[in-house]
Amino acid sequence: MFDSIYSASVMASEFFIMMAASLITGFVYSWIMSFRIRAKKRFFMVTAIIPFIVAAVITFVNGNIGAGVAVGGAFALIRFRSAPGSSDEIVALLVAMGSGIAFGMGYVAYGVIILLVLALFYVLLSLLPVFEHKSMTQERLLRITIPESLEYSDVFKDTFEHYLVYYENAGVKTTGMGSMFRLSFKIQMKDITEEKAFIDELRTRNGNLEIAILPYTEQTNQL
Repeated sequence: MFDSIYSASVMASEFFIMMAASLITGFVYSWIMSFRIRAKKRFFMVTAIIPFIVAAVITFVNGNIGAGVAVGGAFALIRFRSAPGSSDEIVALLVAMGSGIAFGMGYVAYGVIILLVLALFYVLLSLLPVFEHKSMTQERLLRITIPESLEYSDVFKDTFEHYLVYYENAGVKTTGMGSMFRLSFKIQMKDITEEKAFIDELRTRNGNLEIAILPYTEQTNQL
């Protein structure tokens, strides 16, 4: 059961067994992961077929070093043409690729185990109440657009100290063809019901330019 299904030369029947196992298990794995991380349909489709794609490549390379190097270069090009995803999506793709290697070497049972066990393990970990710090769920990302003439070092300090438990500078960038600055801060409000008053006071300092308060994540901070 746990031996490779491939003989010295890969037969058509062996290849189709591998294809059926990788696609069916990949579909189940992708459905579990996509449902859990609330991914888009495109992510679901890609994750479902990656195990078979990798398995087919490994099958056809079959010990050819030159072909293996060429395939590695092709995967690298695909990576740099892809938009970065969340940590959950990256892990899901890595697991799918890892199982594809097992399928491609003919170890169908191991490929199935890798996909289904790790999917269930991920679901279990996501349900456990660990590392769910209350303060982390209350962190917000504050973005303030200011004119380039405004000295921003301490202009909001008294307002921040009045409304915020803490604040941390998360970056500065120019915008509007260099005519304005966009300041980013990681903040935690003392009282969430005072958010409008907080924004209104900031507007009097930044010339009524754009202000945004967003849930703080790695992705929103990079936008």
